[in-house]
Amino acid sequence: MRSSDKPVIVFDGVCVLCNRWTSFIVRHDREGRFRLAAMQGVQGRAMLEAHGLDALSPRSFLLVQDGVGYQDTDAIVRVLRQLGGPWSIASGALRLTPRSLRDAIYRWIARHRYRLFGKRDVCYLPDPGQAWRFID
Repeated sequence: MRSSDKPVIVFDGVCVLCNRWTSFIVRHDREGRFRLAAMQGVQGRAMLEAHGLDALSPRSFLLVQDGVGYQDTDAIVRVLRQLGGPWSIASGALRLTPRSLRDAIYRWIARHRYRLFGKRDVCYLPDPGQAWRFID
């Protein structure tokens, strides 16, 4: 299940919002800290299931780092902090918000993401120069 020692972000490959988040990570993770796996892929689905998540659930955003799975806004906070620079500040600001509130907002957006942002018929295809970051 582990394709490398780098943290892996499992995302919804057909969700427009999730694809924007993925593009944001690729653009700002210049050091290539993170690998990415669509939940529609074999390894992405296996990672979700290994951490107790259903690949069909709206709560399917997952960061797997050092064998530990982080979900919801905890995952987002960790990713932003590791991107460094101004994103560390954004991470800190997000951490100041009570987890119950930020996770409630996250879960509402996640449940309605297709209606609010759209859905693609096929999974996100990375730029050939960035394909090494993506797992299956």
